[in-house]
This record gives sequence, C-alpha cells and structure tokens, in this order.
Amino acid sequence: MTVYRIPDDDVIFPNPEHAEKSGLLGVGGDLRPERLMLAYANGIFPWYSEGQPILWFSPDPRCVLRPEDMHLGRSLKKVLRKAVFTVTLDQAFARVVHACKATPRPGQDGTWITEDMEHAYVHLHELGYAHSVEVWAGDELVGGLYGVALGGFFAGESMFSWAPDASKTGLAWLVRQLQIWGFELVDAQVRTETLARFGAIEVSRSSYLDEIRRLVRQPGRPGPWTFDAGLCVVE
Repeated sequence: MTVYRIPDDDVIFPNPEHAEKSGLLGVGGDLRPERLMLAYANGIFPWYSEGQPILWFSPDPRCVLRPEDMHLGRSLKKVLRKAVFTVTLDQAFARVVHACKATPRPGQDGTWITEDMEHAYVHLHELGYAHSVEVWAGDELVGGLYGVALGGFFAGESMFSWAPDASKTGLAWLVRQLQIWGFELVDAQVRTETLARFGAIEVSRSSYLDEIRRLVRQPGRPGPWTFDAGLCVVE
C-alpha cells in the first residue's frame, strides 16, 4: 500500500480506503481546524508522537458504539445511582486534554497528544466542535474525556481516570446525553476491553465510512454543551 504525502498548502486527503494494513494513510499537513474537520468527516484522525511528522490514520476495522446499545455493568450502575461523582460538560476542556496527555498508558512510552495536538483541539473547542466531559470528586478533577462532534456522530479522542470508575462514569453520562440529542454513533477508533464492555463493536471501515457520510449531513450541535437538567443515566 502507498502512504500518501499530505500537502501543507491544500486541505485535502486521499481516499481513506487506500490506507495500509496498520491504518496509516498519510504523512504531513497541519492541524488547522478545517483540516481536522475534513479528516473526521472522512473517517481519518491524527495519531503520532512528539518529534514525528503528523501521521493520519483510518483503521480497519473501526470500533464504534451506538448510544442505544450502551451496556452498563452492575458495579458501574451502583456508582451512578449513588452519585459518587459530579459530571459536567465543557467546563474544563484544556485541563481534560492536558490530563489525558499526562496520564501514563500501559505499554506506551510517552504520549501521542503532542503540544501541537493539545493546542489544536483547544482551538476546535473554542470554535464549538470539540467537547469535554469532566468528572469531579468535590472540587477535584478525577476523570474525563474529550472528542469532536460532527453532524450526528461523536469521535472520541482520549480519556483519563484518576479515581476508580471516574472515566467510565463520564462516558456513561456522555453517551446517554448524545442518545437524547439524537446522535447515532460514537467513534471509539480502536477496540479496548473497556469499550467492548460498554457495548462497542467493530465494523468494517467501508461500512463505517458509509455511515458517517450520512451522519455528517445532519445539522449538528455546536458548543458549548451542558447536560440536560435532570438527565437520568440509569433507569
């Protein structure tokens, strides 16, 4: 397979179906908002380390979660019913991204959230397209996640947890709110056991692309976001 050179002066991408087996599609370009939004609209996202050029991926298969299929385990339901944490939307976006960057990952040396990536997603948040979920224990930020909303789908980027069940709580709140708002898909990118337990499944890249081509035409919901009053995560 060919790995494409992404031009700096033109906001374009090759067909994501041409990505190599690892999911790598292209190298180069920049992280300006219009390029990032075009990438997400075409099932592509940046994923690279400090010191590398920007690498663009479109994996096959793709891990997705349909909000109506979300599964909550028994222990998490107990945490949610007890309201152990307070959960907010778009109240501390930059802090959430930085916490995701600073949190060590098993089997990873360093982080893929580079300084440029951090700045780029904060900019997307300021434009109303990137959103964060914050999970609080009192006044302390103990978990959260962030991602990009486009049309009728949400592309999750990263999450962190500094207390048991904190990030799971944030994800449960977000997915339930997205369901109420009519979002049809949460892009989880790559399968993990945690996501699978939530009900995420793997689909082929081609079926994923067919679906998001339809979803990006929906009106969308520019930010900032807040949870609906009285949101019930657990019936």
